[in-house]
Amino acid sequence: MVRDASGLLHLSPRPTPRPGPGELLVAPVVAGVCGTDLQMLRGVRDDAAPVLGHEGVARIVAAGPGVRDPRLVPGAQVVVNPTHPTDPSFLLGHNTTDGLLQERTLIPATAVDEGLVLPLPDVPPGVLGALIEPLAVVRYASLALSEHRPRTLLVFGDGTVGHLAVRTARRWYGPEVRTVHVHHTEDGLEWSARARHSADVRLGRAGLSVRRLAEAIGDDPLAVLIATPAPATLPCLELALDAAEGVDTVVDLVGGLTRPPTSTRLPGVDLAALRAANRAGQPQPPHIGRLGTASGDKVRVLGHRGVAGEHLLEAAAELCREPDRYRDLVTHVVSLAGAVPVLNRLADTRDRIVSGRRLVKLAVRPQEPS
Repeated sequence: MVRDASGLLHLSPRPTPRPGPGELLVAPVVAGVCGTDLQMLRGVRDDAAPVLGHEGVARIVAAGPGVRDPRLVPGAQVVVNPTHPTDPSFLLGHNTTDGLLQERTLIPATAVDEGLVLPLPDVPPGVLGALIEPLAVVRYASLALSEHRPRTLLVFGDGTVGHLAVRTARRWYGPEVRTVHVHHTEDGLEWSARARHSADVRLGRAGLSVRRLAEAIGDDPLAVLIATPAPATLPCLELALDAAEGVDTVVDLVGGLTRPPTSTRLPGVDLAALRAANRAGQPQPPHIGRLGTASGDKVRVLGHRGVAGEHLLEAAAELCREPDRYRDLVTHVVSLAGAVPVLNRLADTRDRIVSGRRLVKLAVRPQEPS
């Protein structure tokens, strides 16, 4: 599934590559479509990869000479970490490295040598492999935020990461943690109200006042996870800081940032640089900025781009342990051919209703006949 010069997606035959020294050829079994992919299709991001897709599970088809890991053999099922810790030329499905929304994907030696292709001891059932990467993001965030022993977790964003953060909160922060979930759409709010697993407090972003949010979060130690599209990240951060004035607060900027990446609430802070300080799970422990707000409070802020291999494996294990807890988040499953009209439509609208149902996670089966 290739983006043409106009940005539209279409199916295109391509020669099947042969892996060279240190390379792997994989067949994606299931690939997830995330908010970042939609931002690329909408032109919000300028990533150049013609073939998108950085989430999912794949099967190794062929290994080039010199692949050192004896587990990376044809037939092995793997997850690929899309973010290289040191080589910016590898960013799966984003820059020049084509992603997983195709029948065969070539993984370059720089990623294989770095250990970014991870054999899965157990594979999540069905199409749940599409949730491994976003759940790994949530796992990384939980490890960083739980160090500060929050009693309340405030989540902005009603996409996949936001829902996963709510569903894992008591598992990864402790059984007493409260969850407050801010949704960006009424459709999202209604979807959560019907879901088997939802937050203790559900709020809509439209018209949400500082006072109402302050009442919802209380005055206990607070962790904030902002998993929104880039244009919404700063407004949500500022709303959270205003509502949490005087509260012991730590914030994780999971979502991207628009330019300039600054806020009047945090004078002189380049939030993009702060977010980029943690890449692919490094350093460990993650860098956390200890900042002063314009109102005189102290707040801790971090962000991260990508995760470590251990987070991906922990996420896969969690999906295997409790598949029913997460299964309903994969709301739509299509073939490559079926994905084309869905994604072309989503590129032109903010409407997340597909086939009469709200889209949370779209899973694509590249091997399924068109």
